[in-house]
Amino acid sequence: MEIGFFFWPFSADLIRRMAAFGERFGFDMVGVADTPGNAMDPWVAVTVLAQAVARPRVAVCVTNLTTRHPAVSAASIASLDSIADGRAVLGIGAGHSGTRNLGVRSSNARQMREGVRFIKELLRGRPASYEGRTAHLPWVKRPPKVFLAGSHPPTLEAAGAVADGAFINYGLGAENVRESEGIVARAAAAAGRAPSEVEAWQIACMDCSEDGETSRRKIGAILAFVAAYIIGKGDPAKRGVPEEFRRPLVELRERYSTRPGEADIRLVEELGLFDYLARRLAVCGTPEECLEQVRAARAAGARRLMFSVSLAADPPRTVELFGERVLPALRS
Repeated sequence: MEIGFFFWPFSADLIRRMAAFGERFGFDMVGVADTPGNAMDPWVAVTVLAQAVARPRVAVCVTNLTTRHPAVSAASIASLDSIADGRAVLGIGAGHSGTRNLGVRSSNARQMREGVRFIKELLRGRPASYEGRTAHLPWVKRPPKVFLAGSHPPTLEAAGAVADGAFINYGLGAENVRESEGIVARAAAAAGRAPSEVEAWQIACMDCSEDGETSRRKIGAILAFVAAYIIGKGDPAKRGVPEEFRRPLVELRERYSTRPGEADIRLVEELGLFDYLARRLAVCGTPEECLEQVRAARAAGARRLMFSVSLAADPPRTVELFGERVLPALRS
């Protein structure tokens, strides 16, 4: 089972600490998020990260097509790949806090499909067109991987059709994994690709602590943030949400903040959503509890997990504890 993590890069010191743990404990991928209203610029951050690790893949997890032109992102990931010696991954998504906090639009599935196709063509060193304009990066010699993040069928279909991988925000239950990865696989096959060509990484929130109660209290903020765009958007019934949680999820989407804080933690509890969201979208608690939950995700069919530790009570300690006490047990 491949395991990675990503985080909001609040400082250069945090980036270096997270890089050190990613390297020391053998994580397979380490990434940073693009959330300019909340943290450092992702390209500055991921460059620091790439210079500090020698083995894990390094990812922008994820950026979008509107706050930066996709040709600029293509040039950036190709530049990063030269520093990371072929280990760079570019994640593209619709945009959530990265767009909303700047007051710009998010992309729809059609735009993301076109954007990823455009970026991949540029990374092959060939001219490509996007929204009526042509660009060319003739200096690129080696194409980095381009993943597409999705939490709804149209974006998962786009990932299967055109991307090298999918960062899937949908849930760790057996039915969630089966449905989401099935959408990607069927779209790949419909596009004439082998489903194995598309790496499927399930994304979940993580907070690991010697004091499991501290982790459970803190993780409410990121659960609100993630749930609002994964299963709160549109009709929650179509996301496999039990009836008793559908109305509270709609209210959650209306009231949470893309700059999470203590209010979001209280909101998840107030709406009676914590237990359901934690089971579906998170791994949290003591190392022993986290191990049990990851084993359950593996039994549910997840082969690769990418954990967001952005708002853990102590992100470096979360990664350190998981690396020390959970990863070895998973791989023994």
